[in-house]
Amino acid sequence: MIEKKVLRELYSRLGKEKVFSDREYMLAYSYDATAMEYWPDAVVFPTREEDIAEVLRICSERRVPLIPRGAGVGYSGGALAVQGGVVLVFTRMNRILRLDAANFLAEVEPGVITADLQAAAEKRGLFYPPDPASLKTSTIGGNVAENAGGPRCFKYGVTGNYVLGLEAYLFSGEKIRLGARTIKNVAGYDLKSLLIGSEGTLAVISKVLLRLLPLPPLRRLFWVDFATLATGAQFVQKVIHGHIQPAVLEFMDRRSLQAVYAYQRMPLSEKTGAAVLVEIDGSPAEVAEREMVLGKIIESSGPVGWTQAQTLAEQEALWQTRRNISPAIALLKPRKINEDIVVPAALIPEMVSFIEALAAEHELCIVLFGHFGDGNIHTNLMVDPADNDEMKRAEIVLDKLFRRVVELGGTISGEHGIGLSKKPFMHYQFSPVELELFRRIKAVFDPDNLLNPGKMF
Repeated sequence: MIEKKVLRELYSRLGKEKVFSDREYMLAYSYDATAMEYWPDAVVFPTREEDIAEVLRICSERRVPLIPRGAGVGYSGGALAVQGGVVLVFTRMNRILRLDAANFLAEVEPGVITADLQAAAEKRGLFYPPDPASLKTSTIGGNVAENAGGPRCFKYGVTGNYVLGLEAYLFSGEKIRLGARTIKNVAGYDLKSLLIGSEGTLAVISKVLLRLLPLPPLRRLFWVDFATLATGAQFVQKVIHGHIQPAVLEFMDRRSLQAVYAYQRMPLSEKTGAAVLVEIDGSPAEVAEREMVLGKIIESSGPVGWTQAQTLAEQEALWQTRRNISPAIALLKPRKINEDIVVPAALIPEMVSFIEALAAEHELCIVLFGHFGDGNIHTNLMVDPADNDEMKRAEIVLDKLFRRVVELGGTISGEHGIGLSKKPFMHYQFSPVELELFRRIKAVFDPDNLLNPGKMF
């Protein structure tokens, strides 16, 4: 519990319209997309950089934990106030400061919604590719903090591939400017990349400079149903090696399809055991050529059915089905443990078989979907926290899951970060020497461990 004089100082410096300590605000910002809950002592909504500097100065002098937060839609607990303190919510710093079509740049505040940036860029013939499933609610600052991905990262990469520069504040209140307005920049240590994916544990991001691309003039979207997930995986490998350069290669297993079709009140064929969503983009000539090749691959892969979206409305309808999977499966059980493991793409069938065997052995409902193209498998353990035996079995499954992922040369997190939920498994992927280096880096930026404390380590 922070002292009342700290709250009085926050009110005095920022104004009561930006600082809140009411119970309803504490509750609203005590949780994220996980089931974990930690109450902060105060919530602050900065609207300008000077507000950030003031809050940091106060928290540094008074030794109060500070937790940067975007939209709070993360799946790892990275924005939770595990030691109390002040939650700094960036949703009011949501201006697109600049769209530079000549140099393909965007300069934004951290609270800009991802979909809003995409829409603004597309109106200028520009393209911002990263598209996490939460793009209509997640913020650019949160995306940078987690190095978020999304379906299009198979072709276009993750958020970090588009960050040219950052402005940020250290916990001491000092401002740093990292990167440059250029694609090539190899001067000095790459501190910009160090902050990307650091989950707000090293500095507080106040501005982001992003690289944009020319907007692809044409897109085509295909939904292909298969009898089994294995045949769907084989199809994906054919697409990858077919020189089609798909922008998206998404997969959904039978359980996820059952849930989302029921959620949308649509019938699902008994023959369908899995589905693959494929998007191709480019110039009209490129798309025509890739569409022809893809059609041949589909025909040779023995699908139980497939459809091509003919209009933008049909494309959005298919995408909405994909995005609805997460809320749909949340209805299966009281709690969803959402893990975003990644393995080398060619090993997806082996990993899927391993997960299915785990589910059968430990009698758990596990739902699989994700980004087949880059090996990112969203592994959802559907559990009831009131069932102690089921929760113990889930713990055993998670431990075996992460061990196997690392054995296959993969990673315990592809786009959700580490936060609190994956903290116990970091030692499977990193050696004691490597973890100690992480701690030393943290100590350089935040020697008193007050900036988003309790995360990662």
